[in-house]
Amino acid sequence: MSGPVVLALDQGTTSSRAILFDGEGNALGTAQKEFTQGYPRPGWVEHDANEIWSSQSGVMSEALAAANVSSRDVTAIGITNQRETTVLWDRRTLQPVAPAIVWQDRRTAEAVDAVRARAGAEELVVGRSGLVLDAYFSASKLAWLLEHVPGARERAERGELAFGTVDSWLVARLTRGEVHVTDVSNASRTMLMGVRSLDWDDELLALWDIPRAVLPRIVGSSEVVGHVADGLPLAGVPIAGIAGDQQAATFGQACFAPGQAKSTYGTGAFLVLNTGDAPVPSHHRLLTTVAWRLGDEVRYALEGSIFMAGAIVQWLRDGLGVIRRSEDVEALATSVPDTGDVVLVPAFAGLGAPHWDPYARGTIVGMTRGTTAAHIARAALESIAFQVADVIDAMAADAPAPVTELRVDGGASRNDLLMQDQADVLGVPVVRPAVTETTALGAAYLAGLATGVWAGPDDVAAHWREERRFEPAADADSVAHRRGRWRAAVERAKDWSERG
Repeated sequence: MSGPVVLALDQGTTSSRAILFDGEGNALGTAQKEFTQGYPRPGWVEHDANEIWSSQSGVMSEALAAANVSSRDVTAIGITNQRETTVLWDRRTLQPVAPAIVWQDRRTAEAVDAVRARAGAEELVVGRSGLVLDAYFSASKLAWLLEHVPGARERAERGELAFGTVDSWLVARLTRGEVHVTDVSNASRTMLMGVRSLDWDDELLALWDIPRAVLPRIVGSSEVVGHVADGLPLAGVPIAGIAGDQQAATFGQACFAPGQAKSTYGTGAFLVLNTGDAPVPSHHRLLTTVAWRLGDEVRYALEGSIFMAGAIVQWLRDGLGVIRRSEDVEALATSVPDTGDVVLVPAFAGLGAPHWDPYARGTIVGMTRGTTAAHIARAALESIAFQVADVIDAMAADAPAPVTELRVDGGASRNDLLMQDQADVLGVPVVRPAVTETTALGAAYLAGLATGVWAGPDDVAAHWREERRFEPAADADSVAHRRGRWRAAVERAKDWSERG
C-alpha cells in the first residue's frame, strides 16, 4: 500500500478497538470487540486483564484484514486506553495476580476517607498530584491489591510484580515483557506522580505505601518506546504513541491552544480544557492534569470527569430493557416532547466532578402514573447534558477565559437530540467533527508524529474538519428552570450509600 498507515489501539472500558488511519487522518479499517464486565460486589467493578489483551490483540488482526493492509505496511502503533484502571502482574510470566480494578470501582472509598482524615494528606495530594483525593484514581486501587493479594507486597518490593494502567499492560504484552512504561498523561492519573516534577513523588508513594520497584518508567506521549515482539502480529512495528483516552481525544480534536475545550461522550463524559504550558490549580474541584508531552514540550489541562454518560444508555438497554440497541434511545426519547418533569441522576458509581461524592447513588425523581419509558429515556439523555454543564461552569470559574465553543466526540456525540440539548443548556455552540472517533485518531497522531508521518501539531490541525455545529436555541428561562430541578435532584442523590 502506498503512503503511511498508523494503527491505533483504543482500549476502552467496555470494548477493545483497533483503527487504521492513513496520512490524511482517514479511517481505513476498524474492528471492535466487547469484553466482560465484572461486578462481584456492590460498588466493585473488575476486568480480566487477559481478556483485555486477547480482545485487543484479536481486533488488531481484524482491522488489518478489514482495511486489506499487511502488517509490514504499518508505520507505527499508537495506544490509548481507559485510565486509572489498575493491573498488577508477574513480570516473568506476564500473568495478572488479580482481576484489574476498574476506574469506576468504589471499594477503596473508605480507605480514601481514612487517608483524608490524616493531617495534611488532602493538601498533599492536591498540591503534588493536581488531583482530588478520591477512589477514582489508581493509588488506592494499587494499595488495595498489595494489601489483599497474598504475598503481593513482598513480591512487589522484590521487583517480581509490575503495576500499570492499561497502557502499561498492553505495552508489556506487545513486547513480551521487555518494556515496562507508562506515558506522562496516564501517570498523571495515578495520584502518585508530581504534576510539576513529572516523576513519581516520594511523599505520595509513602502516603499510599507503594514500593517504587513496582512502578513503570514514565515516558513522553510521542516517542518510540519499543517494538512489537517477534512471533506476534505486527512484529517489529514501533510503539510510538501513548496517551490516556481523554488526553488522546483532546489531541485528536486539535485543541492545541489554551482555552480550547472538548467533551468526549463515552462510557463516562470527560471534559478537557487546554491551559497551556503551566498547571492551573482548580478551586472548584476539577483535576489539574497533564495533557501530553511532545519532546520537551508539556501541555497541561483542567479536566472534569463524569462517571456515567453512554453507560446510562447501556443501562436503559441491558438493565431496564426499554431499548434493544443503544442507537434506539434517540427515537424513544424524541417520541415525547419533554421529560414530563422527570429528572434522572445517574450516580450509579457515585458522582464525579465537581461533586466527588462516592456515596451518591442513582436517583429518579418526579415520576407520576403518566411517566413512561420514553420520559425516562429523555431524562437519561438530559442528565448527560446537565452533568457536562456543571463541569463547564466550574471550568469557567477556574480558567482565565470562558469556553466559547465545545468540540465533541465519542459514541453519544452522534445523538443529535443530545447535542442540541447540550448546546441549549450550555448557551454556546457545540461542534461535532467529521471524525468523531478522535480518541483513536489522537493516538494515531501521537505515534505518527514520532515516526515522521506528520510534521507537528500544525500539520495535525490542518486535518481537523467540522461536520455539524449545534447552535443554542432554547429559551433561557426554560433552561434555568430545568437546571434548577436538576440541582435539586442531585442533592437528593448525594451521600445515599451507607458508609462502612
